Amino acid sequence: MIQNEMAATKKSILLYGPRQVGKSTLIKSLKPDLTINLAEEDTYLDFAQDLSRLKSMIERQSPKTIFIDEVQRIPSILNSVQALVDDNPKLKFYLTGSSARKLKKGGANLLPGRVLNYRLGPLTIKELNYKYQIQDLQFGYLPGIYSESDLKVKKQILTSYSSNYVTEEIKSESLVRDLPAFSRFLLSSTESVGQFVDYSKISKSAKISRHSVPRYYEIFEDTLVGQRIFPDFQLVDKYDLIKHPKFYFFDIGVYNGLVKSFDLSPERLGILTEQLIYQQLLSSAQSLSLDIDIHSLRTRSGVEIDFWIKLEGKRFGIEVKTSDKLSNSDVRHLVLFKKNEPKAQYFLFHFGQKETKIDNIWCLPWSKGFKDIGL
Repeated sequence: MIQNEMAATKKSILLYGPRQVGKSTLIKSLKPDLTINLAEEDTYLDFAQDLSRLKSMIERQSPKTIFIDEVQRIPSILNSVQALVDDNPKLKFYLTGSSARKLKKGGANLLPGRVLNYRLGPLTIKELNYKYQIQDLQFGYLPGIYSESDLKVKKQILTSYSSNYVTEEIKSESLVRDLPAFSRFLLSSTESVGQFVDYSKISKSAKISRHSVPRYYEIFEDTLVGQRIFPDFQLVDKYDLIKHPKFYFFDIGVYNGLVKSFDLSPERLGILTEQLIYQQLLSSAQSLSLDIDIHSLRTRSGVEIDFWIKLEGKRFGIEVKTSDKLSNSDVRHLVLFKKNEPKAQYFLFHFGQKETKIDNIWCLPWSKGFKDIGL
């Protein structure tokens, strides 16, 4: 896992991740010699006024490892880090941030080869010994939520995530000028999770300009709260694929908190299961430092596979179902596409317990399926 990699390497580390996924906890477990937390207002103001403090602290305390938390608050501090590493290659920095957008806009300049980038997401099924329960569809895999035993507290924390995200991340980092408009978009975006996104429809629902919609989705992505997935460009013309993206939030518990519903009614199970599988695909690959590309796949004639994946050079087509009560119709699109793209491997992942093979397609409990594809 990335914790062992980060401890073993002599390179400095830049660790991205949305709020509450455990970035600070992970770095603290590596026991850095010096910690600078820019989330603390006094510390932030001190360094914002005088970045030379960093060099002075290192000269005075002689640490070998330095942890700077919430670096996106002062993007230019990364330039100071780079200069210090160039002067003393034995120094090792652990840097964490939740907004790639602020670092980009701040002109941060960390040249390739000096700092290794990692991204941290929610807990992965491998970290949980491939064990899951139906409750996971309600509360997700944020470490603090997963370990909390009080269901009422789980719901309270996840429900407050929306307002905290807007006030702490969006407002404090000045990412948008019109916070009420962004708040309306945030709620409207939950209605299209797992569907092909219609920018015009969301624009109308949220009462915002259509041109603002893709920009707001970019803010989701830059702050690591959600991700659009697009069709594989190599297959778009070949199969006449729908070009609109799909969108998923980074954690199923956060999504439920945003919509203020933790209900597991049959009409919600489909989208909950699909979103959880997406989140786990992404987080699992990132935790193992594996290259993954996740695409949508739907032809205009209606042939659809939930996820078309490139993982370390291998291709997989994955269909997601909530139940293990399956028939030939559940795998028909996998079978059809397998004839056209025979080099890929095809699976159906479900939330049941049975392992079956239908029309030469393995239908597996999703945790078993993750093992089979290397996650």
